[in-house]
Amino acid sequence: MSGVQDQLEIKFRLTDGTDIGPKSFSAATSVATLKENILAQWPKEKENGPKTVKDVKLISAGRILENNRTIGECRSPLCDIPGGVTTMHVVVQPPSLDKEKKVPTGSFGAGLDSEAGGSLMRRGNWLMHIHHLIVF
Repeated sequence: MSGVQDQLEIKFRLTDGTDIGPKSFSAATSVATLKENILAQWPKEKENGPKTVKDVKLISAGRILENNRTIGECRSPLCDIPGGVTTMHVVVQPPSLDKEKKVPTGSFGAGLDSEAGGSLMRRGNWLMHIHHLIVF
């Protein structure tokens, strides 16, 4: 591989539709390092930002990326266009709720509003904003 192919342009899409980046990363960069970069560049005016790498999940091509993998290992031949910008979606674990205020897991998606043309889903303690539907 040449040096140009070893670099990936990545932008991180937040749940409100805004982006961090794009920025160039080496294919050898770990997913954990990407998350650290997100923490460092998180917009200060946004509420409920992540506090640690564990609070962040990165999704690319419909897959949740594991911290110990490199972005080169996570490439999708169908989605990554040479010379293009790859969009990774950022999901942040909401702050822990008190036991009295905890939403029952049996009410999956109940009481959650949609925003930005998408819908919100609760999976365990993770609140996910889904706004893309890919049909094959």
